[in-house]
Amino acid sequence: MSGRNGLTRGQFVLSPFALAGAGKAPHVVFICGDHEYSGEVTLPLLARQMEVRYGWRATVRKSVPDQNGETDIPGLEVLGEADLAVFYLRWRRLPAEQLAPIEAYLNAGKPVMGLRTSSHAFHYANEDRLAKWNGWAAEVFGAPPGWGVAGHTHYGHQSKTRVRQRGASPLLEGVLAEFVAPSWLYHVVPRFPPREAKVLLEGEAIEPNKPAVVNPVAWTWVNGYGAQSFYTSLGHPGDFGIESFQRLLVNAMFWLVGKKQPGKWGGRMAIEVAYRGMVKG
Repeated sequence: MSGRNGLTRGQFVLSPFALAGAGKAPHVVFICGDHEYSGEVTLPLLARQMEVRYGWRATVRKSVPDQNGETDIPGLEVLGEADLAVFYLRWRRLPAEQLAPIEAYLNAGKPVMGLRTSSHAFHYANEDRLAKWNGWAAEVFGAPPGWGVAGHTHYGHQSKTRVRQRGASPLLEGVLAEFVAPSWLYHVVPRFPPREAKVLLEGEAIEPNKPAVVNPVAWTWVNGYGAQSFYTSLGHPGDFGIESFQRLLVNAMFWLVGKKQPGKWGGRMAIEVAYRGMVKG
């Protein structure tokens, strides 16, 4: 996996790809498999809302046989038809033939969205020829390249995050200036996000298990492939029930494909999923 380094990076620059696709209903592909946060449940519910509310075409690809299946996500070839890819992965070890459609999508300079554990989406052994994928988040989202790398950690499952807006952005339309998310805060500073990123939201840990500092929790960035990317470290299933988080994701998806945020909001989406945690077998 290699990005297109050396490109000028900025914020809120629509790619030629996004502009070319502005006249058709976008096709978004959701790719999930995260062990802990029920992305295989929340993302299909969000996908359905994108179809019903906005007329988008939405496709979901999941790890098999369940969220613990680290080595198989069938049907990733559909990325060849996608206008936007949304990733919610954790520690996958996909075979090279399944990584190939992901790499082709990235190399095409198409927009990407990443949620929470997508900062450590892959977990190959160091001696594996695919181990370079372990650090993909730094190149794709401007997020830490793997769990535990560059101080990437969190403040304990007992904590929550007080989320606040940072600056102005069309992606924050309809998002409250402050809200509390069930997600425990991810520590990403000082190395991430990149200096060129546009931070949208920052978080303060509530009842942390160690001394905590304010960290960005959502940002955009022109990535190493020359494409617009959006990443958020939020993504606990309880976050998906929060209207402000729903608005953020919808706004970001519209922006990523070069479309204005929807002028009319249909109210809070019915995405009610309990936190499951890690479940074996």
